[in-house]
Amino acid sequence: MKLLSTKTARFSKVIEECGVPKIHTPWRRPSDDREFQSQLKNGRVMTVLKTGRGADFGIAGFRETKDSRYLIFPKSLKRFVDRRIVGIDWGLVRE
Repeated sequence: MKLLSTKTARFSKVIEECGVPKIHTPWRRPSDDREFQSQLKNGRVMTVLKTGRGADFGIAGFRETKDSRYLIFPKSLKRFVDRRIVGIDWGLVRE
């Protein structure tokens, strides 16, 4: 599966269409977290990754890496599956 897509979408557009996300902190393995698995099955999870240049970008779905962060949206992200989400504004995210 290709991690980086040539298509992009702005984070503000994702919020406009899918609602304001909340940060998910994994306190246990994702496979043992029933709530997280439910959100993942419903397509509401975004993984936020860092590039070597310090810019954050997101991808719809779950990718487990050392420095990844996870956002859970109120609505499905399925329309953004093949896109790289850019312009992450942490001020728009609920804690």
